[in-house]
Amino acid sequence: MADVQDHVILFLIWLISFILARALFTKYRTRVRRPPGPLALPIIGHFHLLGSKPYQSLHKLSLRYGPLFQFYFGSIPSVVVSSGEMAKEFLQTHDISFANRPKLSNIDYLFYGSNDIAFASYGPYWKFMKKLSMTKLLGVQTLEKFVPVMREERHLFLQTLLGKAEAGEAVDVNKEIMKLTNNSITKMIMRHRCSESEDDATEVKELMTEMMKLIGSFNLSDFVWFCKNLDLQGFKKRVKEARARFDAIMERIMKAREEERRKKRDMNDAGVAMNDFLDILLDIMENEKGEMRLTRENVKGIILDIFGGGTETSGTAAIWAVAELINHPNIMEKARQEIDSVVGKDRLVEESDIANLPYLQAIVKETLRLHPPGALIARESTEDCTIGGYHIPAKTQLFVNRWAIGRDPSYWENPLQFLPDRFLREDGSLKNHLDVRGQHFHLLPFGSGRRICPGVSLALQVIQTSLAAMIQCFEWRVGDGGNGNVDMEEGPNVVLAHPLIRVPVARVNPFPKYTM
Repeated sequence: MADVQDHVILFLIWLISFILARALFTKYRTRVRRPPGPLALPIIGHFHLLGSKPYQSLHKLSLRYGPLFQFYFGSIPSVVVSSGEMAKEFLQTHDISFANRPKLSNIDYLFYGSNDIAFASYGPYWKFMKKLSMTKLLGVQTLEKFVPVMREERHLFLQTLLGKAEAGEAVDVNKEIMKLTNNSITKMIMRHRCSESEDDATEVKELMTEMMKLIGSFNLSDFVWFCKNLDLQGFKKRVKEARARFDAIMERIMKAREEERRKKRDMNDAGVAMNDFLDILLDIMENEKGEMRLTRENVKGIILDIFGGGTETSGTAAIWAVAELINHPNIMEKARQEIDSVVGKDRLVEESDIANLPYLQAIVKETLRLHPPGALIARESTEDCTIGGYHIPAKTQLFVNRWAIGRDPSYWENPLQFLPDRFLREDGSLKNHLDVRGQHFHLLPFGSGRRICPGVSLALQVIQTSLAAMIQCFEWRVGDGGNGNVDMEEGPNVVLAHPLIRVPVARVNPFPKYTM
């Protein structure tokens, strides 16, 4: 009998506790206003609403639910932003609350526990890395020292195209542009080109292709709670193998460089001059009196950042720009006239000329508006906050749809048309307030705020000079049986879905050269 009474008492305590908790929760729910959004399904959340191009699916949902709506990626609560005004709220007004990146298992492992710049948690380490990238790695003075490297690679790129032009052969423009950016970045990193045979750089390039696929892959274990400790898609094995291969290559390169540096120091106490990114990072790693010492894992993670971000972003943007210009010959001709008037035909366009080519800069801005590298900006909240009258709890993931923001008809006139003149004043000068460096929230190709891409200057330098050289030196014709217009279908993550095959025709004779 006593046992029955005990159970009844326990049941009553549980029942009263449940009623009180539910009342408190109901009161909290009525007090807290959450963003609107579609009905989520158990376990999968809103995954059933995403197609092969999630940024387009999210854009369609924003047309129904507004510029800020709630979305569940599996069991992970998220908010999606699709307007410049709302992006400013998150990325400027509440930037400190959204200074972290979401932790994704593939990325975290590949980048040595996020011991890099792009994915490191916000804090003292990240602040040091940001300062390092903006001063020593990607600052103006460092990039100026790399100009001869970029110029040499661009010259070789143009010589390849000239050979095709003389033979009347078609070129896979996508492939050649990506080769140019890959060669330029790997040479800046470790003095070698990707296209050189039997070289570490070639192996790095092939491995990077696999690693970039893994970084961009959707891993169920990150989003569905009961899959957290499972590997249903077989990613763990692939990720471990990829990082092990990368680690082995980087160790080989680093040890060889360290031995070379040691021998140079033995011969000359003045030290080793800066030659590439790896030398800069090794200088910091070896400096016992520095603000913060880098580990070998830090160095490898940063190298991975520079290669992945530097090649994909620049190459993809340049490909889109060429495709748009081929489809808009009047804009191509106007750009040629500007380059001819500023540079002439006796020499090749150089980095120092870009400031005097506002129309070319406008073309690049318009390309980045329509085809931003990476459609979504991803962040994660570290604390509760209220934005737009809605409560956003800590640990909520944020996705800013910059693809949709760049096509917002409430801000951009004729948003689906390629119109570089929208970035120019009547006198032909640039509208400087329409900047791509994160200060104008309707144009966010490189993000904004604390987590803006630190490689903006490098990316713009590569895109603008490469595009200018292609415009200056060649016309682009269709091969036998080809269609005149480029198919502008987007692949996943805003890349050109189809190969861009054209026959280059040299428009300057004799062909100009750089002063090397």
